[in-house]
Amino acid sequence: MAGRLGREIKSGERVMSTPRWRFGLPIAGLILFLLTTLAVVVAGREVLADDTLANAHVLAIPQMPEPAYLEPATDPNFGTSFTRVTDPGRQLAPGMVCAQAYCTHRYSSSQAWNADQSLLLVVNGCSGLCFLDGHSYKPLFHRTIPNECEWHPLDPKQMICVSGNEIYLWAPVTDEKTPVFTSSEYKEFQFGPYKGNPSRDGDRLVVRARNQEGALVAFAYDITEKIKHPDIDLSKLVGENGYCGISPSGKYIFCWQVMPDETNQAYVFAVDGTLIQHWPENHRPGHGDMVVDADGEDVYVGISKDDPDKYHVIKRRLKDGVVTDLAPFGEGQHASLRNIGRPGWVFLTYTGNQAELDGNPNWAPFYQEVVALRIDGSGEIKRIVQTRDVKSDYWSEAHASPSPDGTQVIWSSNWGKAGAPVADYVARIAWHDE
Repeated sequence: MAGRLGREIKSGERVMSTPRWRFGLPIAGLILFLLTTLAVVVAGREVLADDTLANAHVLAIPQMPEPAYLEPATDPNFGTSFTRVTDPGRQLAPGMVCAQAYCTHRYSSSQAWNADQSLLLVVNGCSGLCFLDGHSYKPLFHRTIPNECEWHPLDPKQMICVSGNEIYLWAPVTDEKTPVFTSSEYKEFQFGPYKGNPSRDGDRLVVRARNQEGALVAFAYDITEKIKHPDIDLSKLVGENGYCGISPSGKYIFCWQVMPDETNQAYVFAVDGTLIQHWPENHRPGHGDMVVDADGEDVYVGISKDDPDKYHVIKRRLKDGVVTDLAPFGEGQHASLRNIGRPGWVFLTYTGNQAELDGNPNWAPFYQEVVALRIDGSGEIKRIVQTRDVKSDYWSEAHASPSPDGTQVIWSSNWGKAGAPVADYVARIAWHDE
């Protein structure tokens, strides 16, 4: 790519890979670095606050004892306050028991907090749904529900759920259920599965189901108007369907396909089932999330696994496939845009270790870290917290997911010990006026 981060690439365009940025500091540039790097004082000590990808540098993770359950702690490098909010192997409250191996939130692109952030949801390893206070993180109550549910983005009392042949609203506090749609023509309803979110107004979702012939289909449904939109026959797509979801604006249906060689392709449809885009490149992008950007366009932000931007963080526009390169080659693992009340930033989970970065000085200078990155291509960043999650298995991945207003972010960690119990942690984020 004969340009820099932020350049747009039209769908299907094949160009040379973006030159990887060099983050080492030559002596000649040391004075410039000192002038452009901000210093902030936190807890009586100075820490460096990188504010752009251009001046970011690798920060070694210092030794730190694992924080006790619900005891406040401070990140030694960034001064960020955080709290361990689950305790694997322990009964958090009557009927609320954390599994010994892990006790964590669902996933990076699944909303962990409700709309007003009064409740925080922990699912993995909790024998159902464990609800915590959204600010103190104290355990409140437990519910057992075998269905797929996601928080309503505007109504803090409600979750949107699908099960069997129905869509319904559910109020976890009162355990009340309100039917929305029941079908005699479809069965095996799924919300995604697992990676579905409603539109940003909470009125439209995509359901994956089987029709009367047993074929796998996906369709959009409008909750308020009770309108079911036309089926998309998923059997006609290349590969096996992984999930389908509605875009934040509600205009598009995004479907993820798994190929026989385990690569991934994506399809974008209009709500009426008309094909808009097919992205045949592998995972370009994936492990990400969707948002409406500053241009008013639905975009997918995630990690590319194909040329010309392999292992870069990219933004891709749903309507035409135009790509914006946001961050260089690196250890980016997941991207979340659940900060729906503070759009314009993506929360990135970086994995890896210091030895890998020491051996590759051109890579993005982050490992085991949560970094917020502007999605406008400017390279502006906010380094939040170091996760201390060493590679072990799926459950030990950090899967950082922000609160709706972006002032909190939850992540998982085995605290530097492969195979150790995996707990959830929440960091609090201070934002200056933008």
